[in-house]
Amino acid sequence: MEVGQKVPAITLFNTEKQEVSLNQLGTNALLLFFPLAFTSVCTAELCGIRDDIMRYKNLNATVYGISVDSLYTLAKFKEEQGLNFPLLSDFNKEASRAFDVLYDTFAFGMQGVSKRAAFVIDKEGVVQYAEVCANAGDLPDFAKINQLLEQLKG
Repeated sequence: MEVGQKVPAITLFNTEKQEVSLNQLGTNALLLFFPLAFTSVCTAELCGIRDDIMRYKNLNATVYGISVDSLYTLAKFKEEQGLNFPLLSDFNKEASRAFDVLYDTFAFGMQGVSKRAAFVIDKEGVVQYAEVCANAGDLPDFAKINQLLEQLKG
């Protein structure tokens, strides 16, 4: 997905077993693709969002974490880390393929793991920001993301 593209009709399950359609979020949204629950960088990234969630609420933006983990794994991860925003399971890799954020081969020879990436989607479902991290240890540029969300807030 690139800036200016409309998000395709993809529906994922959240940890409460409810469907979430990425093209019908209805608010400005930050989609954070991450490789795997319970790994150090992913935990640090998502806990940082947890600790700063009021910033996103004040910007009228909803944050969604997305990984190829099962919704059961994500539910346990969310509970253990006290995450206060939805996690979505892309177990079938539909969203990761559509957003072009799948590793061919990740650590330990694992295939089909999402890259760390961030996408800002506006209320109309159009991509306004796209960043795919070159290295799984890198984090998205949250300063740029927050600045854009501030602009979209109005």
